[in-house]
Amino acid sequence: MSQALLETNGLTVRFGGHVAVDGVSCAFRAGELTAIVGPNGAGKTTYFNLISGQIAASAGKVKLMGEDVTRASVADRCRRGLGRAFQLTNLFPDLSVLENVRLVIQARHRKGFNLLSMASSHSEITTAARAILERVHLDPLADKPVSELSHGNQRKLEVAMLIALDPMVYMFDEPTAGMSVDEAPVVLDLIAELKHDTDRTILLVEHKMDVIRTLADRIIVLHNGALAADGPPAEVMASDVVQEAYMGKALDHV
Repeated sequence: MSQALLETNGLTVRFGGHVAVDGVSCAFRAGELTAIVGPNGAGKTTYFNLISGQIAASAGKVKLMGEDVTRASVADRCRRGLGRAFQLTNLFPDLSVLENVRLVIQARHRKGFNLLSMASSHSEITTAARAILERVHLDPLADKPVSELSHGNQRKLEVAMLIALDPMVYMFDEPTAGMSVDEAPVVLDLIAELKHDTDRTILLVEHKMDVIRTLADRIIVLHNGALAADGPPAEVMASDVVQEAYMGKALDHV
């Protein structure tokens, strides 16, 4: 079995007397999409925040490609290959759609704007950015300010920026939240396409069971911050205790 790209070992965070994530140990390997599910307040987004470095762990470790990054900053984890798309859009509203993606590519290659490199490398960056916008169906809006985009198009742009980052670990926190029935398939198709790169791993927090059934290779269930189940989708979904205690009636309507 290949080495895990990402691991959490006994990962825990406490807020006062409340344990929000309670000793979660999981390994995420290349070529696998893991859906993280559970009721509201189960600790899913907090677990994501611990992995990506938005909040500090009270105990336990996070390892990325075998290296301990538990105390590493968000930016350092990003440089090491961890990429996260936020549940709430985190974009540059006054810049154009194209400029948002171009900045990510530029930062990844650590290229600054200067007269000597402007003509060659920055034209290549622009070409690469436009290619990514085509993938998310935003190329007609390339020159439009982000502040003028619909919510759905902002979510697409967020995915485009994550693709531009080219991480080893993709983290999606409810990527279709707030999107219309017509808009959501574009993002879901992109995530399905990312699965074809078997060198990477994908983590997905999602409430929609039909989406999980379509995309997930594995499901982990959190309840009261602890790991309650971990396994293949059919096995986890068929578990009586998971359906009753952790999924509620969500499965009854799929």
